[in-house]
Amino acid sequence: MSSQSVSTTMGLLSSLLFIILIILCSPRQSSGFKICAFNIQSFGDSKSSKDNVMNVVIKIVSRCDVCLLQEVRDTKSKVISSLLLSLNKFDRNYQYDYVASARLGRTPTYQEQYVFVYRKGSVTVKDQYQYPDAQKGDEDAFAREPFVIRLRAPRTVIGEFVLIPQHTTPSNATKEIDELYDVFLDVKKKWGVEDIMFLGDFNAGCGYLPKKNKKQIRLLTVPGFHWLIDDKVDTTVRDTTTCAYDRIVVHGENFLNAIVDKSAKAFNFATTFYLSQDQALEVSDHYPVEVTLKLRASSAQTGACWILLVTAATSVLADLG
Repeated sequence: MSSQSVSTTMGLLSSLLFIILIILCSPRQSSGFKICAFNIQSFGDSKSSKDNVMNVVIKIVSRCDVCLLQEVRDTKSKVISSLLLSLNKFDRNYQYDYVASARLGRTPTYQEQYVFVYRKGSVTVKDQYQYPDAQKGDEDAFAREPFVIRLRAPRTVIGEFVLIPQHTTPSNATKEIDELYDVFLDVKKKWGVEDIMFLGDFNAGCGYLPKKNKKQIRLLTVPGFHWLIDDKVDTTVRDTTTCAYDRIVVHGENFLNAIVDKSAKAFNFATTFYLSQDQALEVSDHYPVEVTLKLRASSAQTGACWILLVTAATSVLADLG
């Protein structure tokens, strides 16, 4: 091979290396910190005893750094413990833990819990409290008042934030979604934070939230709130329904800028796990909704990338010369 051919080959290899380094050093928008909300539909002893159902539930939850579960009916306090045991065996890369509300509901015969399952190495729960739902003149506004948690996720660009879950009563969805604004004010007063996310089954679609009712909801009329799951998203499993019941809403530009672009969506586990509609409905009649937060690049990684890029660029320029 002639010296000119060798020089040309080396130049092409240097250019290729330079391009590869640019790709590797660019922010990876596909990765991040995933937050999910899943109405698991009457999750109790009966459903948790079905291996086929639990296998799917475990796969769904293991995709998330934090996963809000709703409609948990764990009367014997065994269902979530069993889920965590199976989850930790399934995913050896992380250890999972959870925090849960008390059982909530207006009647003793039907009560639910909010449960947050999270990866211990990825996030810590700094604080938590049960919203008292005792505003003077507006007591007991919620059938299942929010169980609020404050999280620290140091790998994310936002660092710390608050999650406010809500599973509304379908017949009272408009009022309960509007009342979330009062919860927002209460959290701001209590913790002095504004990086807040609302998530859950709001029943914010189809007949439960008519278009004319939206002007009554402060999360839609007060500036600063961003609805990441819009009205066109179908969060239901049945082919006969197309409704955006489940939602994710964030407050403030700071939180909005921490979201990976176009990452907010419903997760179609039926398609992903090759389930028939009947098989999927054994798991739930809702799809989970999810969103991904951007990760913070470490200074060591950034510095190393810059050194490599400068070295590669110098080599390319020398070869071109």
